[in-house]
Amino acid sequence: MTNQLTIDGQVKIRQSQIQDAGQIAILSEQLNYPATKTQIEQRLLEIQNNNSHIVYVATVANDYVIGWVHAHIYDLIVMPKQAMILGLVVDQDYRNYGIGRFLMQQIEQWASLLGCHGIRLNSNIKRKEAHLFYEKIGYTNIKQSMTFAKTL
Repeated sequence: MTNQLTIDGQVKIRQSQIQDAGQIAILSEQLNYPATKTQIEQRLLEIQNNNSHIVYVATVANDYVIGWVHAHIYDLIVMPKQAMILGLVVDQDYRNYGIGRFLMQQIEQWASLLGCHGIRLNSNIKRKEAHLFYEKIGYTNIKQSMTFAKTL
């Protein structure tokens, strides 16, 4: 599998690197998931040698990151191996140019090569535009649920 994909000669998709952390943090802020550059660096370091995780970035000239996607492979007792999208964001100034679609296609290719049966993702009920995007690229809303969390 290739580590880099070029779209129309202008946008490149490649695996993330530690030096992408600052821009990943800025983009995360656009979806109201605040994180510092240092926090993102630490998290990237933790998962970089874990083959069940992948982070791809979309870049333009001078390797400037304009989007990212993070996925994780998981095994469940109740269904075949799946990949879970843990985050996807394209800079608001670069949306509707197919970048999100290409990032998702890269994840789909990665998951397929690792023997995944499917890809799942959660999307906040308020993100109507995101829901339309996922449906447009072939994803189906299979259920609505509540998310519970507990801080440890």
